[in-house]
Amino acid sequence: MTPPCLFKSSFAPAFPLFPENSFGAEKEQSMQVPRCKNLTVPILKTMRTTGLCLLVFGSGAVESSAGGLTWSELPSLPDKHGFAGAFAGVSGGNLIIAGGANFPEGPPWRGGAKVWHNSVFALESPSQEWRPIGQLPIPLGYGVSVTWKDAILCVGGSDSSQHRRDVIALRWNGEQLEIIEAPALPIPLANAAGVIVDDSLYLAGGSESPHSLRASNKFWKLDLSKGLIESRWTELPAWPGPERILPAMAVQNGKILLVSGARLVPDNESKATRRFLKDAYAFDIKSQRWTAISGPPASIVAAPNPGIPIGYADVIFLAGDDGEHFFQQSELKENHPGFPVPLYRYNTVTDRWTKAGEFPRVQDDGDHPRGNGETFPPVTTPVVSWQGQFVLPSGEIRPAVRTPKVLGVSFSPAKPAFGATNWIVLIVYLLGIVLIGFQCSRSESGAEGFFLAGRKVPWWVAGLSIFSTLLSAITYLTIPSKAYATDWTLLLVNITIFAVAPIIACIYLPVFRKSGVTTIYQYLAARFNRSVQQFGSASFILLQLARMGIVLFLPALSLAAVTQIDLYACIALMGVLATLYTALGGIKAVVWTDVLQTIALLGGALAALIIIADNIDGGFAGLLSTGYETGKLHWANWNFNLLTESVLVVLIGGFFTNALVPYTSDQTVAQRYLVTPNEADARRSLWLGATMTIPATFLFLLLGTGLFVFYRTHPELLTPLETSDQILAWFIADQMPAGLAGLVIAGLFAASMSSLDSSMHSIATTVVTDWWKPAYKSNPKNKTTNETLWLRRARRITFLAGSFGTVSALAIAGMEIQFLWNFTLKMMGLLGGTLAGVMAVGMFLPKAKARHVWAGIGASIATLILVKFFTPIHSLLYAFFGATSVILVAAASSLYLPQKTDVR
Repeated sequence: MTPPCLFKSSFAPAFPLFPENSFGAEKEQSMQVPRCKNLTVPILKTMRTTGLCLLVFGSGAVESSAGGLTWSELPSLPDKHGFAGAFAGVSGGNLIIAGGANFPEGPPWRGGAKVWHNSVFALESPSQEWRPIGQLPIPLGYGVSVTWKDAILCVGGSDSSQHRRDVIALRWNGEQLEIIEAPALPIPLANAAGVIVDDSLYLAGGSESPHSLRASNKFWKLDLSKGLIESRWTELPAWPGPERILPAMAVQNGKILLVSGARLVPDNESKATRRFLKDAYAFDIKSQRWTAISGPPASIVAAPNPGIPIGYADVIFLAGDDGEHFFQQSELKENHPGFPVPLYRYNTVTDRWTKAGEFPRVQDDGDHPRGNGETFPPVTTPVVSWQGQFVLPSGEIRPAVRTPKVLGVSFSPAKPAFGATNWIVLIVYLLGIVLIGFQCSRSESGAEGFFLAGRKVPWWVAGLSIFSTLLSAITYLTIPSKAYATDWTLLLVNITIFAVAPIIACIYLPVFRKSGVTTIYQYLAARFNRSVQQFGSASFILLQLARMGIVLFLPALSLAAVTQIDLYACIALMGVLATLYTALGGIKAVVWTDVLQTIALLGGALAALIIIADNIDGGFAGLLSTGYETGKLHWANWNFNLLTESVLVVLIGGFFTNALVPYTSDQTVAQRYLVTPNEADARRSLWLGATMTIPATFLFLLLGTGLFVFYRTHPELLTPLETSDQILAWFIADQMPAGLAGLVIAGLFAASMSSLDSSMHSIATTVVTDWWKPAYKSNPKNKTTNETLWLRRARRITFLAGSFGTVSALAIAGMEIQFLWNFTLKMMGLLGGTLAGVMAVGMFLPKAKARHVWAGIGASIATLILVKFFTPIHSLLYAFFGATSVILVAAASSLYLPQKTDVR
């Protein structure tokens, strides 16, 4: 297999965490770092065909790319022996540990006996000491503990004689420990694992008795939505694998992971012994179904639980017992070397495991001989999220030996250095865009030139601008990320543009051109009256204000993820530059910068795909083969379910949301129809923009599948990411050559600024044309038109709109939206569907008057409220319901309501 290529340039990771190791199904295999084959020649040939050949390349070796785990030591427990199997969680802001067991008189082979405890200790802050705050009802340990709201649920466990069904909640109110009884388990259970998801506790595995010869295969759910006292246990479908005790569990990316554990089997004396497992399963919380996933490189029995979720798709599982020395305890005794130190990372998207470093080496201060030297990997201990870190309170470090030490761990994502070459390319690109604005400002002769560039824009420039306006950073980043994380089910969304394009070319475009309008909402005034025009203009402005922050935030997030620049500084930089050149150069600056952006982004996507194909086994054929085998090329759900991305939802939703709304009611797109010299050129520009959408869609989807195959093949090169939308930016920074990476990142800047400049310019156009000019002309005192006044006001509105977009992007930076593409589609459907319906009424219902349109608008708003808040219908259909409600009600009312002349 061709080794992965990492161009050794200024993108070298600042601090690699994951060593250059690859793991097989059964055993860790060491991998030598291969030399990367030089791709300069083929890349140069490819770049030459796209006009991107003046770049600086490098070559180098494969390196692991990841963030770092930072470990800290918290105050030790007051019991010098420590505990195994203790309960732990957070209540009242305090870290609390309760119960557990140890061997205070020494290990069994020296006559010591295992003792269960009921003490409860609390730690208010890392700078203070543990203090006793109460006791459990009985000595107890080896149950499951999770933090729910402000309580610690302690589920099951065992005492010195039996396993128990008890479920209690511990709550610390600052003065005393409250103990609340909850519904008991259906069966006694200890040595199980559990996780909390929202208001539900999920429990898997364990055994019913200390003498059980078989573990449990039960999977339980405790529904806490009605409160602790009213909670109820239900049994869910079991995983499709053997029963087990002491498994590892985790929650990530909508799935519950069940990993490893040990199966109980009778030995020759009919006593239970363990068979260590290396399988794993994922439970989809939404569909309530189990699937088998790839297992860890080694068994991790009794590992600290649960696994630590990192980013949006990764989980780090801490050290556990791999079984190597389990059957030698009686011979090794004090010479037992302790438990394995490797930590493993699992990615839920690529279904691959990598080594995530090793457990830190900490001196144990216990009074027992330490056969494992300074290594300190504990088992049978919970993992608790507390004050920005994950805490491991105490635990077992060797058979019969505990530790009082408490460790904390946190994760810092990797950020490769951007490098001088890429900075030069980025700065030159951005300065070039601003210079275009200055140059275009010299030819401005008034407001009409600012709005329509004298209607002299070449058709191919207008066509590229139409394509580029819809090719925002949302498209460039999130379409590949959707294909990477899921499949191609949104392919048909963009293809529906071809169903709309003939309608636009034959009906809408001629009407807009012949009416001589500056904004398409002026047509609504001529067709109906001023109130409908104002509704259309206001709806458009609200939609643009809603999306401006998103299209600015996404590339800023990506750039901040791959460089050392602060996210907020990125947003401010792009917002200021876009506002500057748009306010200076008007629509001419907007359309010409769109051309540069299109070349940079499409060329960058193609280059990324070439690099990916060259570094996976089988090239493009291997990419497609792996994508097909893993279901990543799945493009249609052949059903009529309105709740999922079925083919019906995608086709109807795509037609309305992604085609009809932007092409018929969006001034940012329609304005491109109006800047060409004539109707024929406008039609050519429309078809060019629509036609380019198809190959671009395939390119982006194929790129997303390529990213999946690449990182599935080379999982050690993928760092945990905060969102799936960062996957392409990470690849650009970590795998592309210096210079080319800077150019593509600059293209991401330009994509964001292109959408922002289109929005702010169109907002200025609609405010001046649809609001200020009519108000000015309606005043009898204003008898002359001052183009200089309108130009000054247009630039002022441009500045205000750009400022709003920048500020809103800064606000979005603090939100958690997994797929911003879905969020944007919802906004388009809710705000754009009604407006598209109004436009359709004007074009296709000649008998409809303003009153009929307003009846349709009212029905549409009511329908959208009903659909959005009271049904689970897929968001792609919002625009359909909005538009059809307007059309149907307007058509019906035009037949039955009096046909009166509109008041204009």
